[in-house]
Amino acid sequence: MDKNALLIITTAPDDEIAEKIAHALVSPGLAACVNILPGMRSIYKWRGELQRGDEQLLLIKAQQSAYAAIEKEIEALHPYELPEIIAVSIEAGLPAYLDWIGGRMPTESR
Repeated sequence: MDKNALLIITTAPDDEIAEKIAHALVSPGLAACVNILPGMRSIYKWRGELQRGDEQLLLIKAQQSAYAAIEKEIEALHPYELPEIIAVSIEAGLPAYLDWIGGRMPTESR
C-alpha cells in the first residue's frame, strides 16, 4: 500500500477553469484523478469585505512528490489572486486504490 498519497483541494470559479486545471494535472500524470464537484457556494472575507461566490470544488489525488508541480500548475492557470491550495496526507484507504494513485495498477480484479 502506498502511503505517499495526497488529497489536494482547490476551488475554481467556473466549469471551464475547473476542467482546464483537471486536464493539466491528469494528462501529464501529475495527478491520478481530479473530481470536480459543482454547485459549491463560498462565503468569505477578502480585503475586509464580505464576499459570496459560486465555485466548483476540485479534489485532486496525487503523490507527495508531485505536489510542487501541481501547486505551480494551479497557480499558473488560476484566475484568483490567491487560490485555495490545500494538501492533506491520506493516512488510510483501500490499498489497491492508494497503489493506483501511486501509479501502480492493481493486479487482481474482482
